[in-house]
Amino acid sequence: MRVALRHLMGAAWVLAGSMVWGQAGGAHGQDPRLAGAYSFQRGGWTYVHLQGSPEQVGFQHGYLLGPEIADAIHVFEVEDLHSTHRDWQFFRDAAKNMFWPHIDAEYRAELKGIAEGAQARGVHVDVWDIVAENGTMELSEYYVPWLNKKQHAENAPVIHAPGRCSAFIATGSYTKGGQIVIAHNNWSSYAEGSRWTIMFDIEPAEGHRILQDGVPGMITSNDDFGINDAGIMVTETTMSGFEGWNPNGVPEFVRSRRALQYASSIDEYVASMIRGDNGGYANDWLIGDRKTGEIAYLELGLRHTPVWRKKDGYFASSNFPRDPAVIKDETEGYSSKDLASSPNARRIRWDELMKEYKGRIDVELAEQFLADHEDTWTHQVNADQRTLCGHVDTARAGVPIWDWGPYYPGGAVQGKVTDSELAAHMTIVARAGHPCGEDFLAKPFLAAHPEYSWQAPILRDMKSGPWTKFFSGETAQRASMAAAEQGRQGGRGSIRTGVLPGEE
Repeated sequence: MRVALRHLMGAAWVLAGSMVWGQAGGAHGQDPRLAGAYSFQRGGWTYVHLQGSPEQVGFQHGYLLGPEIADAIHVFEVEDLHSTHRDWQFFRDAAKNMFWPHIDAEYRAELKGIAEGAQARGVHVDVWDIVAENGTMELSEYYVPWLNKKQHAENAPVIHAPGRCSAFIATGSYTKGGQIVIAHNNWSSYAEGSRWTIMFDIEPAEGHRILQDGVPGMITSNDDFGINDAGIMVTETTMSGFEGWNPNGVPEFVRSRRALQYASSIDEYVASMIRGDNGGYANDWLIGDRKTGEIAYLELGLRHTPVWRKKDGYFASSNFPRDPAVIKDETEGYSSKDLASSPNARRIRWDELMKEYKGRIDVELAEQFLADHEDTWTHQVNADQRTLCGHVDTARAGVPIWDWGPYYPGGAVQGKVTDSELAAHMTIVARAGHPCGEDFLAKPFLAAHPEYSWQAPILRDMKSGPWTKFFSGETAQRASMAAAEQGRQGGRGSIRTGVLPGEE
């Protein structure tokens, strides 16, 4: 009853959000944990600056985004109940009993801080809600199918590991000037994607400064596009059909945050991801080091963790495992020969683009790649489940390998790009909504597809914003000046001001 009541209140909190944010200035002077924290909105994104100890970073996060956290948890609660037939209390219990003993003390403190910060805003969540939210992908899509099989559960729903994202990383002779270029668009349900619009600038007391996209309440990007001030540039896409789970491992959301916060080299990043691997949210990681120009590809299975490295070339990823041992031993239902499948069609398109634009790839071209609508199976330009900028809501076939039915409201929900030069200045270029610029409108979609009426409480419009530059240490005042300059140049985005907790 507590969880249901909380989420009934969530919509009201979100509607009142702009008014509540203005009160933060008063609390800012009263609670020392909020010192230095601030937020503003621009280009369809909410920029959030956090700094200090784990407790401070967490409290600031929870306070600045409290209503949005309740809203995001509601989305995952609805989706997870539908896909797994398990209620939110099941996920809270798993967070407490399975995840919590394996979470570093630093991130325990941050997770507790998020809950306390949200509570200070009057949002009724606790630490187990926050941990369950952070682990929602791992628990619903990896742990639950493993548990069902272990328990020989009768009438259990069919659950396959998801496919999320299109991405590439290139260096050397493939890029303009030879620097690293990395790009990624996140594929998710549109319900999730319309909330996946936070740009976190985290300045922790220990480790490296981080700039990453993310979801309210999550301590890692979770679609995993980020850079740190040691020159590490990362992203990933999930492996279709992966199966495997280690209940005694470290949650993926902890390992990915730890890696970006503390790694100064590709070797350190890879080691941090492998150490304590639990099999959750199994991804193909694209990693670059702007200091050396080297790039790497880590296929992070549970039994196999091959790594490829290059100083000249590219790696592309679109939810296809590539290592034969991983495919044989750790996936179910994936075939590299099925060229009509979304992962393989997009793999072909990436190879075409890399070959065609070799030597010229830069940030602007990367933005165009993420917006690409070329279907290599039909040989037509038509936004669908096989295009780099995915629009599964247009696809009669859906994506069966991920359990996405016909016309499923999901696909590419935002895009991010950076290169070595931008990363040296801790800068990411990002676009909220479809990278192609098309809007998704919930009301006409639900009218046309009543089979998805179960999503009505969480599905909302997903408007596409402009490509917008963000950098560490950006403030609303500086962002407003940048937006004005971009406007004069016919460029990227406007800013909503007046929402800082006293930073200006």
